Amino acid sequence: MAKKGRKYTEALSKIEPGKKYPLLEGVELVKKIAFEKFDATVELALNLNLDPRKAEQNLRGALVLPHGTGKEKRVLVFAKGEKAKEATDAGADFVGDDELIAKIQGGWFDFDVVVATPDMMASLGKIGRLLGPKGLMPNPKTGTVTMDIHKAVTEAKGGKITYRVDKNGNIQAVVGKVSFEPDKLAENIKLVIDTITKAKPSTVKGIYMKNAAISSTMGPGIDIAI
Repeated sequence: MAKKGRKYTEALSKIEPGKKYPLLEGVELVKKIAFEKFDATVELALNLNLDPRKAEQNLRGALVLPHGTGKEKRVLVFAKGEKAKEATDAGADFVGDDELIAKIQGGWFDFDVVVATPDMMASLGKIGRLLGPKGLMPNPKTGTVTMDIHKAVTEAKGGKITYRVDKNGNIQAVVGKVSFEPDKLAENIKLVIDTITKAKPSTVKGIYMKNAAISSTMGPGIDIAI
């Protein structure tokens, strides 16, 4: 809690305790109370009535934010031949196969998204333990194991995010930057909430989405009405 000093306390004092803010009002408030000296990231946190130990409730997926994340993502593609050329033409930052695997084994992680063609997945098993904990391992469910390399790279560059429920039933997602216009942030947030609402497993009983909150990188959470 060392970082949560005077500025954090001041920001927290501007949030009405117990109030669930309408989405646009909550977005305007998160922009108003952000105190970071940089263009802070805005995150959405959802508390869901899910038990990830049950396979059908281990929710994960991906979506493309209509207004992007505000961050330029460095995309690495594992592919060969024509698919490697397709990746380069689509704007991938790094394209290759075995030489990139060796580089990662040596401790290189200067990338944000990893895409691979299906035929490369057996080779990626060598670095699964390195990529997995960082959330970088390609997966068909998030569209990062695919033959449509052009689409995967374009989406990753254009605001695609992935989400996955944690062991406590929470999902956290980047939804933009503090500098975004309020309506654009609100539209990004609404799409994430709508997407996860539609992905509700049929085995969930009772309230599905228990709470939603937004915050800037170092700021306090603001509960929003859902």
